[in-house]
Parts: sequence; structure tokens; C-alpha cells
Amino acid sequence: MRVLGLISGTSVDGIDCALVEIGEGAEGIKIDCQKGQTFPYEDDLRSEIMAVADGSPRSVGALADLDDRIALAFSGVVAKMRAEQPIDLIASHGQTVFHRLPSQTLGYSVQLGRGAVIAQQTGIPTVSNFRWADIKSGGQGAPLVPMLDWVAFTADHARVVQNIGGISNLTFLPANAKAEEVLGFDNAPGNVLLDRAAQFLLDLPFDQGGKTAATGTIDPHLCQTWLNHPFFQMSPPKSTGRELFNHHFLLQCWQEAKGRGLDIPDFLATLTELTARGIIESYDRFLPSFPSEIIVCGGGCHNLYLIDRLSQLASPVPVTTTDRYGIPCDYKEAVAFALLGYLRMKERPGNLPSVTGAKRPVLLGELDLP
Repeated sequence: MRVLGLISGTSVDGIDCALVEIGEGAEGIKIDCQKGQTFPYEDDLRSEIMAVADGSPRSVGALADLDDRIALAFSGVVAKMRAEQPIDLIASHGQTVFHRLPSQTLGYSVQLGRGAVIAQQTGIPTVSNFRWADIKSGGQGAPLVPMLDWVAFTADHARVVQNIGGISNLTFLPANAKAEEVLGFDNAPGNVLLDRAAQFLLDLPFDQGGKTAATGTIDPHLCQTWLNHPFFQMSPPKSTGRELFNHHFLLQCWQEAKGRGLDIPDFLATLTELTARGIIESYDRFLPSFPSEIIVCGGGCHNLYLIDRLSQLASPVPVTTTDRYGIPCDYKEAVAFALLGYLRMKERPGNLPSVTGAKRPVLLGELDLP
């Protein structure tokens, strides 16, 4: 089955696509990522998504219009991808604009870009709305990527697959892991704060390679203050997004940094350290053992300063990327949703209750036919 996985993450930098051929043999599911590409949003659409994700109020009608605008943007991407190769199935995660953890009631998660419109526009069966079935079963609806990690990266030694997208999240795979032994949770902010800081302070879309941060000096005291935030202390399962690590959070951090005399490079270095230490300390705090290998994916792979800090904090444990194992680090989440779409079509559960906190394995995603 040739599945096109689609997702736009919390960084809202564009629509990530992965064209994946999925089949099965004696050794289980085989995943071949044939092409990955990112298509940026138009500026006005990206600005509107960012405003909604940051909590700016909108009418129901405005949200409905935005839902369809995103679906049409996703449909346009499908048209470009199918011009090169045929597609059997679309698996679209859409654009997350809100995510709330379960407390006294079930959790709540909103992904815009409805699958029915994509199916109508493209004429291709579309699976979308992946999170709701897990939420209705008492789970957090996130993270869902660990299913791919379990299928693709289980080995004879303990591994962490560490995604650094807008939000950082991990999958812990014990040696020869069984499904019920897999752990996964959001563990730190990722590019969402670093990119917003570069836009706010440098007038750049991002700090390329972490070059500016690398010239700064880390303030350990301030970093520890930020790490005292309740999110970092909360036990898994846990998930978060821009509803917590947003522009308001960043402005508070910047005011605290200025109060301690930090300049922009120092602030970016300390903000990077928040992600690096948040990640590594989550291993010590919440995993049954420190992994023997850390495999990184997501846009954070390109932040060389961040990867260097991770490597230093994790030493002597090696830090590598999913590229080494045939899954492009920039498109791994899109590959994951392609797999989840495939599993939905095969009527197999796509969640891992040990990760999301759901009561049971369930089918993920709603299927819309053209």
C-alpha cells in the first residue's frame, strides 16, 4: 500500500509529507519511505494558525473557515505529490491548535484540516482525526508516534527515540520490547520556543544551526528555575503543546533573562539548555533505565548546538539520528501517520496504552471515502 502521511507540527512551519510504501512479510511490517518533502504555509494562513494556537479568540464561523482553509492547503500538497507517483491512501494528522490533558473529564484535542474535505478534493480515501479514539478510551491521544518507533526501532538493547519537533517527546524501547513495555511521553519544549525566540529577537525564522545560541553563555540558575515548572515534574503519561509553551511563556522567560543581565545569545543558549536538560533529566527521572542509544529525529536535528549539548549531557551514550536507520529525521512523524493510516485500513489498533494511558488498544482514525 502506498500511503501519503501528512502533518503540520506545533512549529507551524509547513506541511510535512512522506510517501511510504508499507507491506508485510515473515518478519512483520516493512516500511519504505520513498520521498519526503515540506510545503510551507502561505504567510497569512500560518499567521492565523499561530494566533489561534496561541489562544487568540475566534468565532465558531472563523474556526470553521480555518478548518477548511487548512484542509484545502493539505489537498494542494497531495496534488503535487501524486503528480509524481500514485497514492492509495492519505493519512492526515492535520494541524493541532489545542490539546488538553484529561483531568476530571476526558482529554480534548483539536486538529484542523478535516479529512472529509481532503478526500473530496483529492478523490483518495483519507484517514484523519487520529487522536479521538484514544481520548475516548481515557488516554491522552498522544504521543502516537511510538507505534512507528516500536515497529521500526526495537533492538536487542534499550533505545530512546527522541523527537525534537515543536515539542520534544520520547519513545523508550527496552531490549526486545513487547508492545506493553513501550513508554512514551512529551518531555520538553523543542523548536516551538527556540524558533519563536529567533523570530521575536533576531527577526529570523529560526537560529540556523543554533549559531547565535552557541556564542552565548548558559545561565544554569535561570535554566533550573524554568525546569522547576510543574510540567517537568509531572509523571507520565503526559503530553503538551503550544497551549503551555507559547509566546506568553517565552516573554516571561525573556523578562527573567533580562532581569539577570543576559543578552540575546545568552538567552538563546539558556533556552536551548532548557530543552537539552529537560530531555536528559526526563530519562533519569521517569525511565526504568538510562538508554544504551539515543536516536534523534525532527527539525531539532539541524540545531547543531542543541545536538552537541544533548551529546555532552548524555555522554558516553551515543546520540545519532533516524537517518542512519532509513527513516528521514525531518519526516518521521509523517511516516508515523502513514503507518497509523495503514493500520486503520487493516483494522488493527494504532495506540499503545502503556504510552497514552488509554484503557485498551483501539482503532485510530476516521476514514472518509471520496
